[in-house]
Amino acid sequence: MEDPHPIQFLIQIAGAAALLIWAVRLVRTGVERGFAVPLRFWLRHSSKNRLLAAASGMGAAVFLQSSTAVAVLVSNFVAKGGLVTAVGLAILLGADVGSAVVTQLLMVRQPILIPLLLLIGVVIFQRGSGNTRQVGRILIGLALIFVSLDMIRAATGPLVASPGTQTVMAYLGRDLVTAFILGAGFAWVVHSSVAAVLLFVTLAAQAVLPTPAAAAMILGANLGGACIAYILTLSAPVDARRMIVANLALRGGGAILASFLISTLPELLDRLGATPARQAINLHLVFNLALAVIALPFVGVLTKVLTHLMPDKVANETPLVTVTALDTSALDRPQRALDCAARELLGMGQKIEHMLVTVEPLYDQWNAQAAKSIREEDSAIKKMHLDVKLYLARLGQNGLDEELGRRSMDLASISSSLDSGSDAIARIMLELAKRLDTQKLQFSAQGRAEIADFSDQVQSNVQLALNVMMNQNPAEARELVAAKEKVRKVEQKLQRNHIGRLREGLAESIETSNIHQETLRALKQVNTAFSMVGYPILLKSGDLLKSRLV
Repeated sequence: MEDPHPIQFLIQIAGAAALLIWAVRLVRTGVERGFAVPLRFWLRHSSKNRLLAAASGMGAAVFLQSSTAVAVLVSNFVAKGGLVTAVGLAILLGADVGSAVVTQLLMVRQPILIPLLLLIGVVIFQRGSGNTRQVGRILIGLALIFVSLDMIRAATGPLVASPGTQTVMAYLGRDLVTAFILGAGFAWVVHSSVAAVLLFVTLAAQAVLPTPAAAAMILGANLGGACIAYILTLSAPVDARRMIVANLALRGGGAILASFLISTLPELLDRLGATPARQAINLHLVFNLALAVIALPFVGVLTKVLTHLMPDKVANETPLVTVTALDTSALDRPQRALDCAARELLGMGQKIEHMLVTVEPLYDQWNAQAAKSIREEDSAIKKMHLDVKLYLARLGQNGLDEELGRRSMDLASISSSLDSGSDAIARIMLELAKRLDTQKLQFSAQGRAEIADFSDQVQSNVQLALNVMMNQNPAEARELVAAKEKVRKVEQKLQRNHIGRLREGLAESIETSNIHQETLRALKQVNTAFSMVGYPILLKSGDLLKSRLV
């Protein structure tokens, strides 16, 4: 068989790798869009013990096809006090195992799976709606993962007997340090350790990559995957970063030690399976499983050590001056001026998101400094709202065409909505939390859990709204507006649950009844404020009726 032309081979293997990366992302996107809120609830309620936390992390990574996505999600919980650092680290260790389980599942070769997954996935995606549509997206993504792996096998098949390929791969088999670095670098570049491991295992199965080299590259991919989460959370609070750093040290350090062990005793790989592919993929699972088993009993000690190494930062008494995005020199260019106003609204939304994250822990323990920062943020948002209105009014003095005039009105409306959302937090939720502290009241366990879960759901929608403000994506705008109705139904259900506890005569529920109900209404108001971001986009795309009246 003739060797393939180098350029042809590179195009084939690059295309297959690109499809693999995109397919893994497609599955993760489907899970995040359809099931992000249940996953958040699941992870939040896994803090009872370390084994449950690790199991929750493993399950979440299997669903999301990514331990990095779990790390970013959990870092948000730790940052706002919803989880302690030790529990967060236990979840990450479980997520690493879940990521390895995913690669095991995706290496199953059943020819009937591809057409079956594509057929069912496309039918569900085309005819479904909401979460059902996301199930179709997930099935299509799984099918494309299998297609990409078959493409890699087909492209690398002719290379098995190629002298040039054998020379290069033999070198990697001898130089495991280079193989380890290449594996870490590739996982970092594609931002997916799952995709990297699947590629390396497939190359090993085709006898293109020697087993020791494949093992070293897979271990390197573990280091690369841990680095991704580290970089993505650089701006997170110190509490959240301690957990990420601990996972990086454990996973990266363990990968380096395991690579050294394999280079010294390569015969150990023979115990992991009968074929090169099975040895490589089993190494990935055994490594992460062993790491979790060894490290789980010591997560408390590790976090205490990192607390000393990474102490809390002292608050800066001279904060940076806030710079407005409202450029007055752009008023003679209406399109650019409207973009400036949109940037300012994005800044308002981010401030309100920070307020929402900060206010929720105050229901458990009052913090005067945190309350002060919320009030200061609210004052800043009031000023930004006024500045946006005046800026848009000045822009309209010179006259705008119909489309730009409509966008100006939409931005003004969104600004007013965001201001009302800020009010709901600073004027209502903050005062309710203060009343709990002043009157020495406490929610019932079930009531407090309901508020925490509802707050998580609203925060998830706030993040989606900020994304929609940036990308103006009609599909995500539809998802955002649909979430408004879901939140309304959930709020009504929680109000009924609360009334039920009052009928049972629970003392905590009676004492905190008004605070509980007003908090739910305030959270719904915040959600409504951010959902307004999606309406102009859907109206422009024709996905929104001008009136709901028949």
